[in-house]
Amino acid sequence: MFASKESFVRIFMGRIMIYKNLLLSVSVAMLVSPAYAANDGHTVSDDVISAQRATLSAATEGQGFGPQSPRDIDARDGVNQRVFGSAPDVANMMLCDIHFHENAEHKGGDFTTYAGNGDGNGYGTGFKYDGTLTDAERAPIDKPVGKSDHGDLLPGDTIEIHFVHSTAQATLGNGLGTCLTDAIGNPQLRVETVVAVLVSEGGVDFTEMTHIEKVDGLNQVPNLPTDLGQPVVYEGSTTGPGYNEKASPFQVTWSVRPGVAKLNIASVGKWLSDNPFGENHAHGVRNLVTNPSLLSPIN
Repeated sequence: MFASKESFVRIFMGRIMIYKNLLLSVSVAMLVSPAYAANDGHTVSDDVISAQRATLSAATEGQGFGPQSPRDIDARDGVNQRVFGSAPDVANMMLCDIHFHENAEHKGGDFTTYAGNGDGNGYGTGFKYDGTLTDAERAPIDKPVGKSDHGDLLPGDTIEIHFVHSTAQATLGNGLGTCLTDAIGNPQLRVETVVAVLVSEGGVDFTEMTHIEKVDGLNQVPNLPTDLGQPVVYEGSTTGPGYNEKASPFQVTWSVRPGVAKLNIASVGKWLSDNPFGENHAHGVRNLVTNPSLLSPIN
């Protein structure tokens, strides 16, 4: 009788281990699947995005918030009455942060293709490069770039890069906090914006684009592209999906280039592995702001 029970337990425990291994295999397959990783296999409906826009509108009505970002840079209308002075040229400001978002937060120029609603939290949405790439430029790569819980970057993906500058005596570091100081409570902020499409062959070296030099005591990025068209300059705010249902209280001068740079994806991976900002993956995007009362007019 005892021997029979022992055999039964061994068989039962063996089946449990087989079942656990099967579940583990399925879980790993889901994690490495690009379709699953990019958006957790879930895209919200238009109703969810509409509800987020309605919540943002209700939360800001009559509250005196300044103009918001991101926006369609080809649509110049806006009626927000909170006026603030444009930040000076970046040559007179201190670079304090560089980061980027997967897909463009802004719409316009050469990036008007909607990526879809995404997961409702900033991933799988935004805008993509409108152009086409060669097979060589879209060829698969053998090493993951910017891998996170939301997937990794692939050739053909679009990113929006933010070079954040401040009039404060700011430091280089991760996030907006490095652009603020106790000495100046209301520094002016300016974001030089570059939209890029990632390619596996050729393209601009991201480590060169983000090269930092000290000029007259100010951290500067001298290799910002100058061949992507006349930047659209407007008054807005900080971005990110955390502001889908509330307004950002920060005032920011934006300078958004309408063209798209081709960026070598391997160089992006190299930068993500070693940069002074602690960046190792792409950020999510805020819903495009369309409410005229939350937009400044673009002159």
